[in-house]
Amino acid sequence: MAEFVLYGTPGWGSALVEAQLDYYGLDYRFETVGDLFTDPEARAKLENVNPLKQIPTLVLPDGQVMTESAAITLWLAQHTGRDDLVPENGAPEQAAFLRWLIYLVANIYPTFTYVDDPSRFVSVEAAQAPFKAAVAAYRERLWSIVEQTAGAPWFLGERFSALDLYVGVMVHWTPREPWFSANAPKLDSISTRAKAIESLQPFWMRNFPDA
Repeated sequence: MAEFVLYGTPGWGSALVEAQLDYYGLDYRFETVGDLFTDPEARAKLENVNPLKQIPTLVLPDGQVMTESAAITLWLAQHTGRDDLVPENGAPEQAAFLRWLIYLVANIYPTFTYVDDPSRFVSVEAAQAPFKAAVAAYRERLWSIVEQTAGAPWFLGERFSALDLYVGVMVHWTPREPWFSANAPKLDSISTRAKAIESLQPFWMRNFPDA
C-alpha cells in the first residue's frame, strides 16, 4: 500500500495528526512546509494540495486529500478498524469524545488562527494588540471549561483516547505549559501521561524537543 503524506511543520497543528499516525504505526512521509505566515514559498507549496494553505493536510494512499484534524481523526480510526483512539459506536464514552473533540477544534483551535495574523480580522493596526489580548483571555476561559470537565487519569476517565493526544500537543501552545500547570492541573497531568507513552517518544522529540 502506498504511504500517507502529511504536510506540516514540527510543533504546529500537523502534530495532532502526526501523533495518531505514529500511534497507529502507519507508514507515512512527513513533508515539511515551513512557516506559512512568513514564507511565500511555504504557502505556494501547500496551495498545490490545499487551496486554504492550512495544516494539517493529509494525502491518503489513494491520492485523496484530507484536511481538518477532527475529520482525519475519525477517518483514521475507521481506516485502521481500531477503537483505541476513537470510541466505537455505542461505547459509553462516544458522546463525550465527539463533543470535546469538536470543542477543541471548533472553539480553541480557531483562537490561534485569530492571533497568528490578526490583520485578517482587525484592519486597524492600533487595534490589533488589544484584539490579541482579548482572544488570549477568551482562550484561557475556554481551557478552564475543559479543565472542569476533564477526567482522570485520562480525559475520558479510565479510557485513553485521541483527546489525550490533542491535550498533550496543545499544552505546548499559548498559554503554554506553566499556565496549565498553575491553572489546569488535570489537563497538565493528562499531558504528562501522554508524553510518557513509549511508542510516541520519537514523535514528542521531533515536535517539542525543548519541552
